[in-house]
Amino acid sequence: MSSSFFIKKADYPKTAKKGKNTPVAKRKNDGDSGDKSKGKAKKLNSKYNEEISSDSETESSGVSKKRQSNAEIEYDETPQEKKLRLAKVYLDQLKDEEENKAEEESFETDLIAGRLQEEVLEQRGKLQRFIAKDLIPPDASEIRVLRGHKLPITCLVVSPDDKCIFSASKDCSIIKWDVESGKKLHTMAGGRKGTEDRHVGHTTHILCMSISSDGKYLASGDMNKLILIWEAETCKHLYKFTGHKGPVSGLSFRKGSHDLYSCSHDRSVKVWNVDENAYVETLFGHQDAITGLDCLSRERCVTAGGRDRTVRVWKIAEESQLVFHGHEGSIDCIQLINEEHMITGADDGSVSLWSVNKKKPLSTVKRAHGCHGDAGLEQPHWVAAVAALQNSDTVASGSHNSKVQLWKCGQYYRGLEPLFSVPVSGFVNSLKFSSSGQFLVAGVGQEHRLGRWWRLKEAKNGIYIIPLKRKPQEEEAKLAE
Repeated sequence: MSSSFFIKKADYPKTAKKGKNTPVAKRKNDGDSGDKSKGKAKKLNSKYNEEISSDSETESSGVSKKRQSNAEIEYDETPQEKKLRLAKVYLDQLKDEEENKAEEESFETDLIAGRLQEEVLEQRGKLQRFIAKDLIPPDASEIRVLRGHKLPITCLVVSPDDKCIFSASKDCSIIKWDVESGKKLHTMAGGRKGTEDRHVGHTTHILCMSISSDGKYLASGDMNKLILIWEAETCKHLYKFTGHKGPVSGLSFRKGSHDLYSCSHDRSVKVWNVDENAYVETLFGHQDAITGLDCLSRERCVTAGGRDRTVRVWKIAEESQLVFHGHEGSIDCIQLINEEHMITGADDGSVSLWSVNKKKPLSTVKRAHGCHGDAGLEQPHWVAAVAALQNSDTVASGSHNSKVQLWKCGQYYRGLEPLFSVPVSGFVNSLKFSSSGQFLVAGVGQEHRLGRWWRLKEAKNGIYIIPLKRKPQEEEAKLAE
């Protein structure tokens, strides 16, 4: 064993212990005999006192070499040689530092190049992150429900940093929630109808909301044709935009700016500049009430035309529009997946995937949420909300069958495959993915956001925070094998 020590023994005659009465032998003056006795005593002492370790030889040789080298440097090295040696050491250090710096710069360059490549793909609408294959259904105990509104939730948004949720309701109020704790942070209370002049806030059903990509502004639109602008951090009211002649049904901030797009049942799309508190322009084209709107970073937006059964892409700078046909019923919701692809839902129960370069859907799933009614008189469940995790292959849809359905988009968005459904208690009026893709939020109520012709008596108004769970890494490794 390397840590043990051994003492060599030999059969030497025992010597008498030295004491008071022990006579001490006198030294002989003879040189030869004296040298012999000294050598013998040294040999004897070295044999009795020597400690031998498995490391002793290497240690002693290393120490002796080190001492020798130090001695050489200390005593044999001239001042000129010392200067040369220190200069060489210094140059070696500089070389090492330059190599490390070059490696770090190379890593940073690769990182920046990767980000730039992603941004280019994102702008072209070609970026598609494949995460759907790793998602698994959450346990019922993992789904949190926030309750605070007195009437059905109509719309909601998630802050860009995923820390807060803003929800709005038919009770005319907006509530800001903390995602981690589930507690209310602020309530922008609603007022009674007819108190618009003195009440700061909404006095009728809120239908839509949007938050700017930097989290600075929150916009909300209501049945009373008003758009209100809030400071998202403090929930302080800032501006009021008027001009629509019908209920405001859709709002969206252009990514990376404070340009706001709005749509209404008056069949128009309006452009606003929130920084300047200014109206910019109005666009016309739909033949019926516009039910939904969305945009990303390009200077354009997409809209769902309700009962005119069209989807339109508005090129704001060119003041032109592209018209798409595909659904057989009223198109009630729309969401961009990336700059080139979008998803829509309709009251005929279908969910469709589109490319902005094709006038017909790339893929359509009919009766996406099943049917209801007696045999022979079945009607599809109405798709009232859709959401997309940006630049990914994951989308979601909601209906009044008390389920949120998650879907996987095929490669190049050529198909839709069901992943799993999550039970909720009520009519799904709004869906939003978090920016990080860690959770999905559903705004649920007893009735549809636009009317009371369909009411689920057993439903409860609430905000469902649904975690997007991934498969364990061990399971992923097995599947890869």
